[in-house]
Amino acid sequence: QVQLVESGGGLVQPGGSLRLSCVASGGILSINVNVMKWYRQAPGKQRELVASVTSANSTYYADSVKGRFTISRDNAKNTLYLQMSSLKPEDTAVYYCNADLRTRVGGGFWSALQDYWGQGTQVTVSS
Repeated sequence: QVQLVESGGGLVQPGGSLRLSCVASGGILSINVNVMKWYRQAPGKQRELVASVTSANSTYYADSVKGRFTISRDNAKNTLYLQMSSLKPEDTAVYYCNADLRTRVGGGFWSALQDYWGQGTQVTVSS
């Protein structure tokens, strides 16, 4: 019932910008989201961590995207963002949202942290 739904991918020219979004929802479950991350996987390569943000807004960036990408979140909306600027062809990949979160039913106890993934959104940087 927990879902992470990404949006915002597409085709952009080198030097352009895109903004990815990821909404976490729990259906009938309440969710409490801890760390949220963006990963990417290019064809023939391993999935790599792009950026992460904690619930206290502490951020991490891979060296390859520092100064070009900005990760942010809206805790009230359980939404994660990735603002990508100065895009390069090597940024072409499927981008995945990842979240560590707890769930509970009604007023029950919170579960242990569990790891969830979105379905991915394609970003293509090409002229």
